[in-house]
Amino acid sequence: MPSQPSKKLETFKNPAPVRDYEIAFDCPEFTCLCPLTGQPDFAHFKITYVPEEKCIELKSLKLYLWSFRNEGAFHEAVTNQILEDLVKACAPRKMTVHGHWFVRGGIVTDVTCTHEAPKSAAKQARKKA
Repeated sequence: MPSQPSKKLETFKNPAPVRDYEIAFDCPEFTCLCPLTGQPDFAHFKITYVPEEKCIELKSLKLYLWSFRNEGAFHEAVTNQILEDLVKACAPRKMTVHGHWFVRGGIVTDVTCTHEAPKSAAKQARKKA
């Protein structure tokens, strides 16, 4: 059965929760629709994060990003939604989602959203490990 787009983000256990390390995803083929014109919008997303207890599984990330293909949304809303959904799925110590939106009307748009867990929560979680 062929893959289908999905909003479900899968995770797996962080193999090294006692240390800070960064995971980076480079997603150059994102598409969604302009909510005003219905025309396709194209973006290159870069996602970086420092995991806490869980890591994002790659195939589920691909299917999640694909799920936006037929949805209309503004650049700012999509970028923030991706950050919110990823944070909800894996509760990272820190995460940044950068969307580089390709030319529309002669203008390139870059949107960067960041999440950082409170320092005390991250320290307590590491002490438990």
